[in-house]
Amino acid sequence: MTERKPPGVSFESWVEAQIARGMARGDFDDLPGAGKPLPRRSADETAYDWVLEKARQEDLDIGAMLPPGLALRKEREDLPVRVARLPSEAAVRAHGEDFNARVEQFWRRPQEGPPVVVAQVDVDELVAGWRAARPPAPPPPVVEPAPPPHRRRLFGWARRHSDRPG
Repeated sequence: MTERKPPGVSFESWVEAQIARGMARGDFDDLPGAGKPLPRRSADETAYDWVLEKARQEDLDIGAMLPPGLALRKEREDLPVRVARLPSEAAVRAHGEDFNARVEQFWRRPQEGPPVVVAQVDVDELVAGWRAARPPAPPPPVVEPAPPPHRRRLFGWARRHSDRPG
């Protein structure tokens, strides 16, 4: 854990001292890209473009960087794929109802920028699509009836008692 900055020391000199100690320990040796220049951005590339490219390289969800309305629209597009992984109809319904509740909250907030139209999802349609995409349930296994247990007859007992007068 990083130590606390001592009182009376400027932030810059404290950070520089930590970096110098790390270099002396060899913490920065053998890092990927060591000794290579940073990649140059083209003149027409913006910081936003760079962030998107970096997020793609790191395999991050780009939808989290969108404004709320666009993020909801993207989520609505991806909803059938997301619910396809859910295990039950109840989970699909809950997911659809949660999405609709968040759309209602979005409608009630003041919008910044150009208006974005976000429609709610029909939960029954979502469930029907989930059912249609599911593989059919395998038929129940056919269980062969077990043969009746082999009963040994007690011939000696039956003979002994059959000789007796009734």
